[in-house]
Amino acid sequence: MSLTNVGNLMCLDTREINPGKGTDAPEFCIKAAARVLIESGGRNWVPVIVKEIEEDQYEVIGNSFIYAIAEEVGLERVWCIVADSSEKTFELTRILTGELIPKVNLSTASRDEIQAALQYLIEKPESELKGLKLAIATNRIDEAPRKYWETFEPITNLKCGITKGKKLDALKEVFYLTPQSEPEVITPKVSTATNLNTLTVTQLKDMAKKQGFSGYNKKKKPELVALLSTI
Repeated sequence: MSLTNVGNLMCLDTREINPGKGTDAPEFCIKAAARVLIESGGRNWVPVIVKEIEEDQYEVIGNSFIYAIAEEVGLERVWCIVADSSEKTFELTRILTGELIPKVNLSTASRDEIQAALQYLIEKPESELKGLKLAIATNRIDEAPRKYWETFEPITNLKCGITKGKKLDALKEVFYLTPQSEPEVITPKVSTATNLNTLTVTQLKDMAKKQGFSGYNKKKKPELVALLSTI
């Protein structure tokens, strides 16, 4: 489908518009705003954001509250800006119009970003994180090896006031993770007789066992050193 109207400001017939996800605004706010719109001449000077779904058919993707007011008033035509139909544009539009809370990548977030996100959660009405000590939680999360986290579970081990259950789940509203692979720990091989001589017989036998040697149990320390010096 050729989206010829992308980027245009258009006054669209409401019969051509699907409300999409709609708004969760209280009915009182919609009705009260509708009255103000009527008293101001009935024009939605703040446009609705729509995407073109087929020829002469559109769907609301942003400013759903404004469209709900227009419906309440019974407007026949509504000012709209036409955006492209990509999922990325849909998400961005909802964030920019305040209909979707943006999330921060906790794997790479700066200390200030972590603090701002936690403060937002703490200050929410009936917050699960009410009483959380912001400075302590921010510092401990910031200093943790979070770039390797696959879940938020390690936060519960930081003793920062965030425990399993609702408190931990609350973080998912503002954070997400893109974990990196943990670096492979390479244990250097002990390859010289001098280094081997510093080990006990038990340690030498353990090394011989791991290397797959046979008959090591009956060998004495000099023999074990000589055997392991070959690897």
